[in-house]
Amino acid sequence: MSSTKAWLRSFWPAPMAISKSQQAFSCLGAFLGLSFTAWFCHSVLGESGLWLIAPMGASAVLLFAVPSSPLAQPWSILGGCIVSALVGVSCARWLGHSGWVAGLAGGLAIAVMFALRCLHPPGGAVALSAVLAGEPVAQMGYHFVVYPVAINAAAMLLIALLFNNLLHRRYPHRVSDHQNPHKTTDALPRDRVGFTPDDLDAVLRARGELLDIARDDLEEILRQTEERAYRRRFGEIRCVDIMSGDVISVNPQTPISEALSILLEHRLNALPVINQNKQLQGMLNLHDVVATADAQDTCEQIMQRNVLTCRAEWPVSYLLESLGSSVEHRMPVLGENKVLMGIVTQTDLVAALYRTALETPA
Repeated sequence: MSSTKAWLRSFWPAPMAISKSQQAFSCLGAFLGLSFTAWFCHSVLGESGLWLIAPMGASAVLLFAVPSSPLAQPWSILGGCIVSALVGVSCARWLGHSGWVAGLAGGLAIAVMFALRCLHPPGGAVALSAVLAGEPVAQMGYHFVVYPVAINAAAMLLIALLFNNLLHRRYPHRVSDHQNPHKTTDALPRDRVGFTPDDLDAVLRARGELLDIARDDLEEILRQTEERAYRRRFGEIRCVDIMSGDVISVNPQTPISEALSILLEHRLNALPVINQNKQLQGMLNLHDVVATADAQDTCEQIMQRNVLTCRAEWPVSYLLESLGSSVEHRMPVLGENKVLMGIVTQTDLVAALYRTALETPA
């Protein structure tokens, strides 16, 4: 009986972990994408033929509601719709317009999309439309592939690129680079203990099924889950608790020769550059100083402005990812208005984790 109840409960929809604002943006994006596509294609094609096909509604769901899905990427919508249209038109031309031909077209379209790595669910609907849409599509023949299918897909993709990037959504989804920043064959420090990208790939291959989530997104979710579990076990240690507060620094107008003397005297390989209000302006690295030919240059001229930073109240678990996967081995700790409060190094982080582990009951 319990198994039957569990089976019946599986029909009840699971909660969706998406904010109301993102839901609203998804609806707005779909409206803009479909409206623009309809207007543009009607302007180009006029009343003489099809100017918007129904499968674009399904594409809108993917492009604007789940843009991180592998099924919603640019090659998926363009390649998936175009090759499915080719398959559908070919099946209709050679085999007719019956129901079994529509089924064959749908199956072959999926096979071709798998082979070309452009799986896009609305592609199956495009293939069926080419077979069952009737005389207008039959008369168009292979022109159906170009218009309306290819033009529809390209117009939808254009709006998706603009809309999603304006909202700072990662689109198209870019594969993360797991190479060691020091250009050695060693794995990143974060990958030397715990699961590695190779472990994740092996598990996905063993499952042998397509998951509607990008591999990098899945990896990021698992790593964030590990961080939350760590914080629950060891408590919240903040960056301000482990930082070095007595920070040696220079100002933007400090000559390089003077900065080099400070670096050598204190045996440092980097210095924060701050203004008169103690606000961080950048970091001066020893490597850049040594590579500078003119010793009369100032720190402002060669300092690194794009600097990884953290806030004083942030948990140190944030540092585990940032310091473990970049070439930097230290991170400025900022207060209000970018005022420099201290520096956290990898040594500070290791010492804090070691002390916490000793004090945590087994």
